[in-house]
Amino acid sequence: MKSRLLLFMVCLTMATFAQKSQKMTQFVIHTPMGDMKGVLYNDTPLHRDNFVKLVKEGWYTDSPWHRVINSFMIQGGGHKDGRTDPGYTVPAEFNASHFHKKGALAAARMGDQVNPQRKSSGSQFYVVQGQKLTPEMLAMYEQRMGVKFTEAQKKAYAEVGGTPHLDGTYTVFGEITEGLEVIDKIAAVKTGPGDKPVSPVGMTIEILK
Repeated sequence: MKSRLLLFMVCLTMATFAQKSQKMTQFVIHTPMGDMKGVLYNDTPLHRDNFVKLVKEGWYTDSPWHRVINSFMIQGGGHKDGRTDPGYTVPAEFNASHFHKKGALAAARMGDQVNPQRKSSGSQFYVVQGQKLTPEMLAMYEQRMGVKFTEAQKKAYAEVGGTPHLDGTYTVFGEITEGLEVIDKIAAVKTGPGDKPVSPVGMTIEILK
């Protein structure tokens, strides 16, 4: 019995290690203000595979950043022909280890009132800008949200910033690893009604091999 349990634990450890060591899909978002390179997480496979599919189909070619809020996030995901999404949703894939630090790539969605399961839009996504948070601000969020941030979260929110109030309610499925300054440039553009850039800002996304 003990030998079977030991074998099970060894196999479980090997499977966990394989998941963590599996190469992540890399992508680049080309914009007029520079490129942003990033990775897609393997433990949010539904969102990863859907994002890759849409990129390869050309959905995000010349797609607009249509909602920009400085110190919060930049959102895109519509087709250049005016379609806001492909007409389907993706089941939520919440993971406590993925949080809304600056550069986080997350799926937009309809509100809880009409979407209690918090399913993600088929194509709409946002990239977090946020702001750097002091220990006092983090303590306030912990009290308000009824959570306890990990040391990794506290460090990221203090050093690069983010939007912790979104944690656990929107699926984070990747992150920007290079070009964080591009987020700031796009977030700083002049906007009009609906937080839409006055002068259009577009993007084209490419999956890197």
